[in-house]
Amino acid sequence: MDHEKPCVCVLDASTYVGFWILKGLLNRGYIVHAAIQKDGEKEIEKQIKDMEKVEERLVVFHVDILDYQSILVALKDSSALFCCLDSPDSYDEKMVDLEVRGAINVVEACAQTDSIEKIVFNSSLTAAVWREDICSDKDVDERSWSDQGFCRKLKLWYALAKTLSEQAAWALAMDRMLCMVSINAGLVLGPGVTQQNPRSTMFYLKGAAEMYENGVLAFVDVNFLADVNIRAFEDRSTGGRYFCFNQIVNTEEEAVKLAQSLSPLIPLPPRYECQGSEVYAERLKTKKLNKLVEGTAC
Repeated sequence: MDHEKPCVCVLDASTYVGFWILKGLLNRGYIVHAAIQKDGEKEIEKQIKDMEKVEERLVVFHVDILDYQSILVALKDSSALFCCLDSPDSYDEKMVDLEVRGAINVVEACAQTDSIEKIVFNSSLTAAVWREDICSDKDVDERSWSDQGFCRKLKLWYALAKTLSEQAAWALAMDRMLCMVSINAGLVLGPGVTQQNPRSTMFYLKGAAEMYENGVLAFVDVNFLADVNIRAFEDRSTGGRYFCFNQIVNTEEEAVKLAQSLSPLIPLPPRYECQGSEVYAERLKTKKLNKLVEGTAC
């Protein structure tokens, strides 16, 4: 029945998350338009081009997110867009603006097509956790947003980019009456992540100590994240934001394990003791995700 699966688009497929979503879609029989930016992850881009040679359901497009027409070409005949925007370089104020403009262009392009049924917009937990009262005991859920002024003050450019681009996407999607869901992922872990996603990993972890101490440092396995993306598209009842993570890091032992999994990106301290003396409260709530995963699996 594979031939009955619709055509979908992944943009940018050369990001770490985009690539794993692409693989998940192909494994489930979808026709996939892999939209790649010119400055994407080179190793992943090569893998996608090699896959295109042997996979008839995969078509590669080169896009510029600031070039509206190139996005339209990649979206042609697609019933869904999986949007995965990440800077291939460093995050600064200029890159924040570029990512926001890119998100607006992508959503507007979707509005101009007749085929797009749903946008699955990949955002980040960092778009929800940063604010002046981060040390409060309030729960952090899908209604929470990071404070722009606080992010600027602490130069949390990655968090600011994810916050503003997601907010811009939501504003435009609602204005154009598009069906959209956002997946707010924790720190992404998975095969080859330190080689293929080093910059985004390090940008996410800016302020990691504060996130850890305040119960909002969490990680997600990339396979699980890709699966949630596809479920969010296939389940017609989905809407709004979904926090997506496997575990909250809130003990010394878990923090050390996380650092070990990201070596050599994160050097371990010269001496450490895993006595579990500090256990921080878990403040991230993910009821919506649980319903999606459990409901679709039934």
